Amino acid sequence: MTCPNRDGTKDTRGCIFCSAGGSGDFAVSDLLPIKEQIVQGRHLLSGKHTGCRYIAYYQAFTNTYAPADRLLSLYRDALSQPDIAGISIATRPDCLSEEVLDVLAMCRQEFPDKFLWIELGLQTCHEKSIRYIRRCYPNSVFEKAMQYLHALSVPVIIHVILGLPGETEDDMYETIRYVNLFHPFGIKLQLLHVLAGTDLAKDYTAGYFKVLERDDYFRIVSHCLELLDQSIVVHRITGDGPKKLLIAPLWSADKKGVLNAFRHYLNEHHIIQGSYYHEQ
Repeated sequence: MTCPNRDGTKDTRGCIFCSAGGSGDFAVSDLLPIKEQIVQGRHLLSGKHTGCRYIAYYQAFTNTYAPADRLLSLYRDALSQPDIAGISIATRPDCLSEEVLDVLAMCRQEFPDKFLWIELGLQTCHEKSIRYIRRCYPNSVFEKAMQYLHALSVPVIIHVILGLPGETEDDMYETIRYVNLFHPFGIKLQLLHVLAGTDLAKDYTAGYFKVLERDDYFRIVSHCLELLDQSIVVHRITGDGPKKLLIAPLWSADKKGVLNAFRHYLNEHHIIQGSYYHEQ
């Protein structure tokens, strides 16, 4: 699939941070049928002794941006596999038409023993940043999408980017408070990466902004966790860009080292999710 930010519906350039691969740079070949992609994915994970069931992640570009019959076929291809526990569908809030919502409902009915998650790219709640990153939809569209998905009892994982150009720490914390208002199932906290070939890379090279240093990121993401409702599952706290494309921050390339150091930071500073959360 493509994206309304790329095919000319809203823009042709994509979001300012998005790579040519539509943020799916670690995916297996999308030229293969879904069932064959799953076989490849199993092989890639065969060395990781973490279990024998899988989540099929529809990640690259906008994964509800197609005719309903095609979507239903693609989702069924994964859900019908015995070792697939469920699917996670990354999309935009402005790509959840009534027909798409019907497809989601059909999948839930047809596969009651499997889960279905929707991942929505919010990134930020601030209008200035929304314009800069070319998100091309207002917060009101996100809010309506959350209402529709809650009505269907579809769990939602909200994507947030920390370190966007021009945003202060308080701006980032305000986005977390905004997320709390919707009581989502989960959140992915993503460190801003500068990837080659993006318009964001042009601004970075021109000196328009600086990326977060590791200690600053640890401090900021820790307070985000403290502000976050304890009922929200944290699915990601940093993310990693492909090394062949990553321009900055280079410290993020050592994912295992970053995660271990952050775990130590949480323990050292006694960080507890929700310790600063207040119901609004």
